[in-house]
Amino acid sequence: MDSMTEEISIRQAILNRRMLICIFTGFASGLPLYILISLVPAWLRTEQVDLTTIGLFALIGMPYTWKFIWSPLLERFKLPFLGLRRGWMLVTQLGLLGAIALLPVFNPQGDIWSIAALCTLIAFLSATQDIALDAYRRELLPDAELGLGNSIHVNAYRISGLIPGSLALILADLLPWDWVFPITAAFMASGVLLTLSISEPHRITPSPSSLRDAVVEPFQEFFQRNGTSAALLVLAFMFLYKLGDSMATALATPFYLDMGFSMTEIGLVAKNAALWPMIIGGIAGGVAMIKIGINRALWLFGVVQIVSILGFALLAHVGSGLWLLGLVIGFEYLGVGLGTAAFVAFIARTTSKAHTATQFALFTALTALPRTFANAATGKNVDTIGWENFFYLCTLLAVPGMLLLFKVAPWRERSSNP
Repeated sequence: MDSMTEEISIRQAILNRRMLICIFTGFASGLPLYILISLVPAWLRTEQVDLTTIGLFALIGMPYTWKFIWSPLLERFKLPFLGLRRGWMLVTQLGLLGAIALLPVFNPQGDIWSIAALCTLIAFLSATQDIALDAYRRELLPDAELGLGNSIHVNAYRISGLIPGSLALILADLLPWDWVFPITAAFMASGVLLTLSISEPHRITPSPSSLRDAVVEPFQEFFQRNGTSAALLVLAFMFLYKLGDSMATALATPFYLDMGFSMTEIGLVAKNAALWPMIIGGIAGGVAMIKIGINRALWLFGVVQIVSILGFALLAHVGSGLWLLGLVIGFEYLGVGLGTAAFVAFIARTTSKAHTATQFALFTALTALPRTFANAATGKNVDTIGWENFFYLCTLLAVPGMLLLFKVAPWRERSSNP
C-alpha cells in the first residue's frame, strides 16, 4: 500500500458515519453511570444525608458487574419493533429517561429506600443498555475500525460525565433539584434519537432458537474456537493486562493528600492533568491502531502503562512539586488512554459476531474484576509497605499481562476477527 492509499484509508476510517454513531453510543452509555456516581451523591449530601448512607449507594452499581447473567435474554428474545439490538436500546433509553427524571419526586430524608430502589433500577437499565450498545457496535464496525471506533466510544463515555459532574452541579446552584434531574435526564434523548435514526446491523447468524442455546452456545463457541488452553490464556490476559494500572490508580486521591497536596491543588492540577491526556491518548491510540494493528498496539501501549506507573513511584520518592504532580499524572493517564483503547479493541475482536451480547458482557465483566480487587487490597498493601514500594509492586503486577501477549497477541501476527 503506497502512502497516498494509506492516507486515504485512514481518512475514510475516521471520517465516516460509523464513527459518529460511536460518539453517540459512548455518550448514551456513560451518562446514566455518571449520574449515579456524581450527581446522586451530591444531591443526597445537600439534603443532609449522612456519608455512611451515601457510601452504601455504591452497591447499586452491582448490575454493571453481573450484566452477563441476563445478556442471553437480549440475544434470544427480539422485541416486536426496531429489531434485535435497536428494540432493546430504545426500551432501556426511554426507561432511563423516565427513571432519572423521577428521582427528585422522593424526599432523601424520608424516602431513602425508594431512592435506592430507583437508582438500582437505573443501574439495571443502564447495564442492559450497555449490553445492546456493545453488541450493536461489535456488529457495526468492520475489522479495521474496531480500534478507533471503540476508543471513540470510550472517550465519549468519559466526556458524558461532564453533564452530571459539571453542568448539573452548576444548575443545582441556580435551580431546585426538581428541575435539575429532568434537565439532566433529557440528555438521554440523544440516545433515543440515535436509536431511531440508525439501521439494524447485519447479523451473520440467526438468533438462538431457545434460551438454553442463548446461554450455552456463547461459551461453547468461545472455547471451541480457541481451544481450552488458549481460551483460558485469553481470559487470564483480560484479567491481568490492566491489573497493575488499576491498582496504581485505585487510591490516587489519598496518595496525593499523603504527599502534602491540598484539595485545591489536586482539583486544579491532578484532575485536569488526568482527563485530557486520557482522552488524547484514547483517540491517538485508536488512530494508531489503523496503521499498526491491535496486537502491536497492546505491546507498545502496555509498555507505556508500565513506565507510567513508575512515575508514581518517583513522585512518592520526591514527595513534592506541582509540576512533577502534573507531569506524572498526565503521563500516567496518557498510558491509561492508550492502553484502554487497545484493550477494548482486543475484547471486541475476541468477541464472536455470532454471540456478541453475551460474550461482550462476560468479557467486560471479567475486566472489571481487577478494579474491584484493587479497591479491596490496595489500602492494606500501602499500610504494609508504603507508597513507593506499593507502586513498584504495581509495576511488577503489570508484567504477567505483558508476558501473556506472546501467546494471545503475538507482535508479528494480525489475528482475524471470528
